[in-house]
Amino acid sequence: MRWNLSSRARELSGGDAILISIPKSGRTWIRTFLNAYFSYKVGRQFSLDLTDRGDAGVPRIIYSHDRFEHRTKGNAWDRLRRKYLIPRRALRKRPIVLLTRDPRDTFVSYFVQLTRRNPATPKEIKEMSADALLRHPRFGIAVMVEVMNGWVTEFGDRSDFTIVRYEDLRAEPARLFHELLRAIGEKEIDNAVFGPAIDFSDFRNMQKLEMAGGFGSKILQPRDPEDSESRSNAWLSTKIALILHRLNERDARSFLATALRDERADPIARIDHGDGRATIRDECTLQFIGNGPNVERVPRGHRQRVLLQLSVATA
Repeated sequence: MRWNLSSRARELSGGDAILISIPKSGRTWIRTFLNAYFSYKVGRQFSLDLTDRGDAGVPRIIYSHDRFEHRTKGNAWDRLRRKYLIPRRALRKRPIVLLTRDPRDTFVSYFVQLTRRNPATPKEIKEMSADALLRHPRFGIAVMVEVMNGWVTEFGDRSDFTIVRYEDLRAEPARLFHELLRAIGEKEIDNAVFGPAIDFSDFRNMQKLEMAGGFGSKILQPRDPEDSESRSNAWLSTKIALILHRLNERDARSFLATALRDERADPIARIDHGDGRATIRDECTLQFIGNGPNVERVPRGHRQRVLLQLSVATA
């Protein structure tokens, strides 16, 4: 059942539109675009929380992880009060946008965030392997899928419910951001500021602003690009994405149990065999942290330049 008996209910109420998502689904990108669009439109300096406030001429948008946070955050008392759920009355006659992303990609980013960047994560979760967290009953990928299906079941029959897919946004940002504005109730789209808002929220521009600290928000502030952990996180994210998308379970388990950190990894070749299988070769420096069942034993922490060849499924 949906209610919220906590003081946070007020924060999650009173919006002109609702945007719900699983963490790491691209919400910051959408927020950047929406705030850039309305900043340009009303002649205000860009602020990442402009649409949170709902100033004159700007819709107030409730950004929430809703069901997912209800499942994964807080204690039993928080869950009893439904602290992280948007109250039912706040959803009445308000357009709802569900931002979705392939849960395999979402989990990649979520794993890095949860185990490396979130100081509030319990120690036992931080020390989990990707393989273990992937199947975790509270934080695993199955919970992501269940929560998204729950939203669709709850809101799917509403005429003001819209699903926006991250992958579609990447492929056609202009068309999809136009549809997003319509979905949140922007009846007359100002084309004079729409283009500049698209350019402002371009990933390359966002990266430049991150480096300069131009967002003025901890949400987008980057880690030190020269920091070894930042480099290893980027590499780990890429490799887990490859594993979750392509590898069979045996190869994925062996690889994840073996290598964690890399200084530099450049794809060398991909060979498609035409039978649903392919071979990917990477040359990279690996630091071994353990040994899978199919890996020759090496000292923990040993670094070695290797030619990594993985058999993958293309279907």
